[in-house]
Amino acid sequence: MAICIFTGFSSGLPLYVLIQLIPAWLREGGVSLTEIGFFALVLMPYNWKFLWAPFLDRWELPLLGRRRGWLLLFQLGLLFSIGVLGWFQPGSQTATIAWAAVLVALFGASQDVVIDAYRREILPDEELGLGNSIHVQAYRLAGLVPGSLSLILADILPWDSVFWITAAFMVIGIGMTLAVSEPNTERPPPMGIYGSVVAPFKEYLQRKGWSALVLILSFMFLYKLGDNMATALATPFYLDLGFSMTEIGLVAKNAALWPAIFGGLLGGGLMIRLGINRALWLFGVVQVVSILGFAVLAASGAKLWLLALVIGFEYLGVGLGTAAFTAFIARETSRMYAATQFALFTALAALPRTFANASTGWIVEQIGWVEFFFLCAVLALPGMLLLFWVAPWHRNEAAGA
Repeated sequence: MAICIFTGFSSGLPLYVLIQLIPAWLREGGVSLTEIGFFALVLMPYNWKFLWAPFLDRWELPLLGRRRGWLLLFQLGLLFSIGVLGWFQPGSQTATIAWAAVLVALFGASQDVVIDAYRREILPDEELGLGNSIHVQAYRLAGLVPGSLSLILADILPWDSVFWITAAFMVIGIGMTLAVSEPNTERPPPMGIYGSVVAPFKEYLQRKGWSALVLILSFMFLYKLGDNMATALATPFYLDLGFSMTEIGLVAKNAALWPAIFGGLLGGGLMIRLGINRALWLFGVVQVVSILGFAVLAASGAKLWLLALVIGFEYLGVGLGTAAFTAFIARETSRMYAATQFALFTALAALPRTFANASTGWIVEQIGWVEFFFLCAVLALPGMLLLFWVAPWHRNEAAGA
């Protein structure tokens, strides 16, 4: 469980740099909401990571082993690629920043492939719910660095210093990689490149069948669609309401920290007691309600107490939904092909964050913030309906069943 804290933090930091810090930096630099929305396309490596996941399952680097060797390489890449972002100017070098952000996304997505597989290998089935809940809460807490600390520092330091300070937090993940041991798990049989790519998908089809695969893939795409769209432009939304960088940073820190910790403990405990299926139902409802909180904030204007309430509920409710969703994905994978299957499922779940989010800036400029958040709440409903087939309420399984 302690390892899950460190894997979550190391996994979340680069993603929140891309979806929280960079949009705020671009907005302050005068970049339009439409252009910032299109910046969601730099997250494409998170959608395509399953393409190179089989090679991370099959081959290993020298010295540290199959999982830790790759982890160290990608974490060092993140340390330097995040740090150099501040060397560029948002107003005049937007295209260059986009390519630099793609590099961050490439390293971050590859790190996630290895971390997800490592976590699947070290957690017994009965601890998947709790372990993934802890991982997700640490993942979200990592967002307090680029989404809170870095924004506060941006009011008193130049942006190049802010990005290097933010990048330095990757040392936490690097330290974890050097301290933990390599998991002792069954390896895939020796095979060529074709076999390494095909075998993980063939194993899943033999275990589940085509009809179950289609339903599960549809669910993974739709369950977080509304939530991902609602939070895609969170920081520019707060800025447009009139909050300062420091206000956003301070309120985000204080309003998110304790709800996230409480949500992690509550979510993990409930999944052990109720099972993953019922947790998906309960947390999904809270997730939809939290989206409506953003609509209330948009209609009410810049009220600090309301901002704190909305952010706190979002970290509590949506964090719970993500915890159950991640545990569900882990339950669907086999240990032998954990990296490839986990990467495929999480990549599909990230599709809305990339393609739908790319249009969020344009949608907001056309219909306004309040209507936009109502639209996001409606888009969250189809994923909830699919729970009738993929996670029935009355199938009261143990969390790792």
